[in-house]
Amino acid sequence: MAFLYKEKSKVRPSEKLRELLKSKDVIPVIGVFNPISALLVESMGFEAAYLSGAALTGSYAMPDLGLITLSELAESTRYITRVVNIPLIVDADTGFGEVINVQRTVKELVDANAAAVQIEDQVLPKKCGHLKGKKLIPPEEMAKKIVAAKKIGGEDILIIARTDARGVEGLDSAIERARIYVKAGADIIFPEALTSEEEFKEFAHKISVPLLANMTEFGKTPYYTIDQFKEWGYKLVIFPVTLLRISLGAMREALKVIREKGTQRGILGKMMTRHEFYDLIGYSKYEEQDSYIDRVTQELLGR
Repeated sequence: MAFLYKEKSKVRPSEKLRELLKSKDVIPVIGVFNPISALLVESMGFEAAYLSGAALTGSYAMPDLGLITLSELAESTRYITRVVNIPLIVDADTGFGEVINVQRTVKELVDANAAAVQIEDQVLPKKCGHLKGKKLIPPEEMAKKIVAAKKIGGEDILIIARTDARGVEGLDSAIERARIYVKAGADIIFPEALTSEEEFKEFAHKISVPLLANMTEFGKTPYYTIDQFKEWGYKLVIFPVTLLRISLGAMREALKVIREKGTQRGILGKMMTRHEFYDLIGYSKYEEQDSYIDRVTQELLGR
């Protein structure tokens, strides 16, 4: 339903996510990049969404190199959490700086009603987790960021610590870093760019807190299913850029048809209809509210 009419929940977003982690064996988390994509995810019955840094910056026609600002991320988070009730995990890249910057980041995202914030151990400017040339900060520096994030966020937000060490220092280093991040207070660990079933299993065997797996397209991780990740011990499976990529592909095909045929008539069956779209955004609620205001105003004015 439209954001003007979303009922405010008395349950904190972080509590919703904690409850899901307790009650579900595995949670598919769909990457979104704006309010309408998040609303569609919720309408399709998914119980959590992921504001992907790659998808958000991509929607701004920029690469995933840490170019987005905290203000842009916080604003996007607010727009999304206004229209959906499912918990939103927010990718904050490196936290926008050092320890004090991370605290500001967490505070802004708590205020924007994020359920969890993800911070990674790359050097700023970061790179996509499935590309070469990544550089890491020392694990002690990442631990400081986690401690700072926990102090400012408290129970109001979960802290997800992502390590990119697998592609830089190897699996053993990634596991050791994860252990340090757990000691520092991370609620969830995200091992980025693992390359095999054996690696996912070994990581899960050695790390006790809930784990997040990244099922992105065209990356270093093979295409595993949600059930496989569940079997291996992963609680969250993100699909960070799927919706952006599929929407761009569909738009490209539509443009080809219009350019070649001079009409969109042949692709109407692939579109969300006007009625379906209005139902998704709660169009009728706006009309009802407008009629109500008109009626009450007339009554108050004695007309």
